[in-house]
Amino acid sequence: MNTNYFKSLAAVAVVLFTLASCSSPEEASLESIEVVQFYDYSEIENETLDLINRYRDSVGFNKLERINHISHVSAEHTDVMVQTNVIGHANFGERQSNLHNALGALKVGENVAFNYSLPQSAIRAWIKSEKHKANLDGDYTHFGISIRENEAGQKFYTNIFIKK
Repeated sequence: MNTNYFKSLAAVAVVLFTLASCSSPEEASLESIEVVQFYDYSEIENETLDLINRYRDSVGFNKLERINHISHVSAEHTDVMVQTNVIGHANFGERQSNLHNALGALKVGENVAFNYSLPQSAIRAWIKSEKHKANLDGDYTHFGISIRENEAGQKFYTNIFIKK
């Protein structure tokens, strides 16, 4: 019995030593994220951002300021949706963390859409959806967007909002 006790104690000591030596305080801190400064907006992306701001203005909300890094993060998600042909908010937490760490975002929201040929149609659909409309009407200060087409010409939208 004494042998089992010492084996258990030794195992606990090894685990504690391993945990303590795996990372230093510097390594445990959050990785710094390089803020993307340039994003090449397509005509439809510019139009969609403009329409969102016109909508917000028409219902009494502040216009949002575009940030290229947000559009870059949006594009990463849109590219995944195009590649997988799956529409959704998979890995939203990663995008949220990126925007929090890179830009100091206090709040992050996201709208996605699929197969709307015109930005007006996507925005109308978002307005009709309670959760998407909550983002359009939300207490945000900045936004970004990415719109990509798959081989069949179907459009995938990712629109991210943040509050700084």
